[in-house]
Amino acid sequence: MLKLVLSGLWACAITLLASYVTTYWRAGQGTALAHEESFSGLEFKKTKPINVPMIAEGVVQGYIVAQFNFTAQSSTLKRLPIPPEIFLLDEAFRQLYSDDKLDFRHLERYDITKLTKTLVQKTNDRLKLDLVKDVLVQEFNYVSKDDMKR
Repeated sequence: MLKLVLSGLWACAITLLASYVTTYWRAGQGTALAHEESFSGLEFKKTKPINVPMIAEGVVQGYIVAQFNFTAQSSTLKRLPIPPEIFLLDEAFRQLYSDDKLDFRHLERYDITKLTKTLVQKTNDRLKLDLVKDVLVQEFNYVSKDDMKR
């Protein structure tokens, strides 16, 4: 009987100690909460995938398949009559299709950071708003014409 009571007291003591440590640890997370507040008001949107034909030697060699995500002010998004994804995808297509530095056979060398910053800037210019805050790349692949036939 004494062992049972001591076991119960031991379990209570461990539970109280764990609760105290957890509360103390969570109180130190104030900086993380401040960081989360910096993202308040932003909405995350996913675009549809786009296929950009890659032409070399006068023939379509394959397609770049790209999909993007972006963040924007949610209050402004709700007021827009046209979704900004349309403009973002159009700018992405134009940028990828016309970029002479893009070596579709070696995409690992492509400057993705420059692409995303250009997309933010050009999309905002076309919308005449500072709406799109950041563009993230979800998918960026090259599919050759031969791979498509298989």
